[in-house]
Amino acid sequence: MPTSPKPTTVAVIAVTWNSSRVLPGFLASLEEGLAGVDDWRLVVADNDSADETVALLREQAPDATLVQTGRNAGYSAAINAALDAAGPDVRAVLICNPDIRLHPGCAAALVDTLGEQLPDGDRVGIAVPLLYEADGTRMPSLRREPSVVRALGEAVIGNRRAGRFPALGELITDPAAYTRRTRADWASGALMLLSRECLDACGRWDESYFLYSEETEYCLRARDLGFATRLQPTASAEHLGGDSQVSPRLWTLLVLNRVRLHRRRHGGLASTAFRAAVLLREASRAALGRAPSRAAAAALLSNAALRATPGP
Repeated sequence: MPTSPKPTTVAVIAVTWNSSRVLPGFLASLEEGLAGVDDWRLVVADNDSADETVALLREQAPDATLVQTGRNAGYSAAINAALDAAGPDVRAVLICNPDIRLHPGCAAALVDTLGEQLPDGDRVGIAVPLLYEADGTRMPSLRREPSVVRALGEAVIGNRRAGRFPALGELITDPAAYTRRTRADWASGALMLLSRECLDACGRWDESYFLYSEETEYCLRARDLGFATRLQPTASAEHLGGDSQVSPRLWTLLVLNRVRLHRRRHGGLASTAFRAAVLLREASRAALGRAPSRAAAAALLSNAALRATPGP
């Protein structure tokens, strides 16, 4: 007989900011996506949307808990606000982008993964699904820890080619890795389930990362404390994606936060080498006419930009 999912209360947390275009599809996917989970509640933290996001939420999900931050507070700050509102009885938290569409049974499969003991003694504290683009293409969503050698490998041969070699690439591109319960150093934060034990051990999300690298920092912090990030390939969702690939401002923020995170974890000398490797990558792409990379390269050359507090 098939086994039932572990009994748990799951808080589904979504962070919105001018999300009215994508929010209805996300809400529509929750019933089937949470099928098999005995008890769940939706908590939405809204970062002062200027569109119809809040009105849509109140109309289409009247039972949801709405937390209004009153400002564009950033992703981590909104997650923390939602966690505060979720309640003390929550045993797991499903953090979602509003442009996610959960496939049937996604959450229950992730719940079954939490708490598994791994051979090295660590436990699964963060479970992630397969992510697909709207056209059905599977997205490589698993990552290795950022390092100087990996940043250099990606700069020289590109992130997808470098990803074939664990020592040379951060992105895990091996198709076989997405067919099994692969452990990763970190994974895309678009959709991830966190255990209560992991949340209690790690504490709050780092609000100094306004956007980007906050999930990297959290997964690495969890790993340092004995909580692994693991793929559950029987769980899946569609991710519509954002505009970081085309917006110079957002791409620059993504690149700068990668360097900030590495500096915090590894100190001066290593972070200088990491910054140089990332600069090589962005400069080479800027030379090919890529405007976001041109903006990122200019920012990497500015100590003031790296010291500045990330923000909108």
